[in-house]
Amino acid sequence: MVTSLEDTKRSAIAMKLAEMLAMQDLLISNEQNFLTAASDGELRKRFQNMLEDDQKNKGILETVVVQYGNKAEPKQTTQQMIEKTRQLMQGSELTMLEKVAQHELLKHAQTMMGLLVHKCAQVVGADIEAAIAPLNTVNFENRAHQEQLKGIIEVIGVRELTGKEPDQGLWGRVQDAIAAFSGVVGSAVTQTSDKSDMNIQDIIRMDHQKTNTLFMEIAGSNDPQKIQEYFGQLYKDLTAHSEAEEEVVYPAVRPFYGEGDTQELYDEQAQMKAILDDIKSTSTSSPEFKSKVENLREIVMDHVRQEESTMFSAIRNNCSEDQQEQMATRFKQSKSRIQDRMASSVR
Repeated sequence: MVTSLEDTKRSAIAMKLAEMLAMQDLLISNEQNFLTAASDGELRKRFQNMLEDDQKNKGILETVVVQYGNKAEPKQTTQQMIEKTRQLMQGSELTMLEKVAQHELLKHAQTMMGLLVHKCAQVVGADIEAAIAPLNTVNFENRAHQEQLKGIIEVIGVRELTGKEPDQGLWGRVQDAIAAFSGVVGSAVTQTSDKSDMNIQDIIRMDHQKTNTLFMEIAGSNDPQKIQEYFGQLYKDLTAHSEAEEEVVYPAVRPFYGEGDTQELYDEQAQMKAILDDIKSTSTSSPEFKSKVENLREIVMDHVRQEESTMFSAIRNNCSEDQQEQMATRFKQSKSRIQDRMASSVR
């Protein structure tokens, strides 16, 4: 019988993602404070743009956490460090120069953590790589923010330390540095969307890609422990995905997608859930395990093709961009609640 597998590697990555999300809140709080304290229009413009990027990137991080499908809390020491830093950044003990310099260090830490998660995903499993792909955008923009912060530190530092204005060619040099960085790294980084929320088709398609990756991992492995790990993730992902669709997506599309076609989607997912439960009670070392998984894969892929062709087309033709993004937000919220419920039920 397949049981829930607490995989330490996946749990460790989940904790780092949780810490990145907590750190993102601190970065946003800092930039809101900088906006209030900024002494001129150019600095306010820089901080405003950075704040908008970071608010968008918080949404991307939230998407990554839900797509990853494993929840965790930041380490207590990390939470304490963030709270102490927040108090310092909001207090009067540090000068503006010291606060912005500290912010640049936090940006560096956030960038390195994102890159570390990406590298760990390459080692642990292809399904994790698929889930965290949008994190590349966050990593890229945090690195670009570091270049901007270097210029901001120079401006504020010259003013604080000399009382004079810095070289006015500074901002041009900052832009050149960002452009050079983009040229070197941009082609190696897959950026996703410039919007704070992807639309519902984007989110569902990401789920489908991760599911297909898990099927391939199971088919390609002969290690019963690894197969159990992959199927455990597949079971959680398909369950959360299907329940969220039934709660949010299918009721929304029924009026224009049609009663018959929508009911067919419900029926297919009921069949998938029954097969999932049957496979869960089958030993991974049993000769029939992989044949059952292959049967499930064929049913799921047929379901995927219907959603990505006719259902997606119906959504595009009947929902505005805002409605598609709002549906994605509700879907992610539903999935997150379902994941929390599933996690609590196995504790």
